[in-house]
Amino acid sequence: MEIRNIRVQDISPNTGQLEGLPKNPRFIRDERFDALRKSIEDAPEMLSLRELLVFPHKGKYVAIGGNMRLRACRDIGYAELPCKVLDPGTPVDKLREYAIKDNESFGQYDFGALVDEWDTDELQRWGVELQGFEDRDTGSPFEFDTEATTATDDKKDEDGRYYGDERERTYNLVNLREFDAKRCDGFYQIPTIDPCDYVPESLIGFNYVKSDTAHKDTVHFFIDDYQFERVWNNPLVSIERLKDFPATLTPDFSLYMDMPMAMKIWNVYRSRLFGQMCQGAGMKVIPTLSWAEPETFSFCFDGLKPGGVVAVSTVGVMNDKNAREVFRSGMDEAIKRLKPSCVICYGSKIDYEFGDVKVKYIEARRFG
Repeated sequence: MEIRNIRVQDISPNTGQLEGLPKNPRFIRDERFDALRKSIEDAPEMLSLRELLVFPHKGKYVAIGGNMRLRACRDIGYAELPCKVLDPGTPVDKLREYAIKDNESFGQYDFGALVDEWDTDELQRWGVELQGFEDRDTGSPFEFDTEATTATDDKKDEDGRYYGDERERTYNLVNLREFDAKRCDGFYQIPTIDPCDYVPESLIGFNYVKSDTAHKDTVHFFIDDYQFERVWNNPLVSIERLKDFPATLTPDFSLYMDMPMAMKIWNVYRSRLFGQMCQGAGMKVIPTLSWAEPETFSFCFDGLKPGGVVAVSTVGVMNDKNAREVFRSGMDEAIKRLKPSCVICYGSKIDYEFGDVKVKYIEARRFG
């Protein structure tokens, strides 16, 4: 088995993209992840003692073992990692066994996701204990080693039952494991994005990403929210698709004037967090600016540092007087706060003076 350093941007987490191999059985990750990240920061030489286990796939690599270490190293900023490279001809059954045993050796499984994704006969054949865990679909009991959960009193409900797995499901639902309090900004803790100096020549809508084979355009999200809600529901899968493109804009989750303020804050938060995750995967990320009434200025530019390229849309603005006023007031505030090196305007030219800021208009395309 070959051992060599591989660029982090060329390694994908196991999200089920290999035919026959279910996605990574995500274990409980709270203080364990923080402890792992700290141990890598304190003793980076330890990485060479346990390499990632990767499998060649479409010119890149999928992490069969070490998904948690991969995420920690991305967060820290590693450019490359030592890896054991599996033979391209490794049978999928062997990959499945490697994947399940790697997680077992480190920490706890998310047993709900485990049984959802993996065949229980295989798990028992490989020695994975499932005492006391009940399959939610069939109701059949499986054995699960209660000591292996390391469930403490503060992870039990009033009846003494362990609730960690269900708590983890909730965390996964809102991508709370991706939030880092050390990398956020403002009262609402909006995730931060580093400035990007990449200026795209053309844009393609996210709804055309799956069918596009050229991968020459930067991806935009100036489309209806329902067409890209899945980037929040399953961000790792979306990031895998976006990594083939030269850059991506952050999702343009809507900030409609008649939305409750809480929803507007939530949509800014989601856009920034996904952008931060993309940057962590080694991608070029251009922040999309969104705002509504002046009250949104207290948070809608949080998480963005001065300088760099930003993107806005003028679609639907030209023929609406109120929309033009909202655009002008928000753009004034954005330029004052962010001092962008360039503003990418998707859509028609608008009667607005950008001053010394460079502006690049990209025509909105009906298809793509």
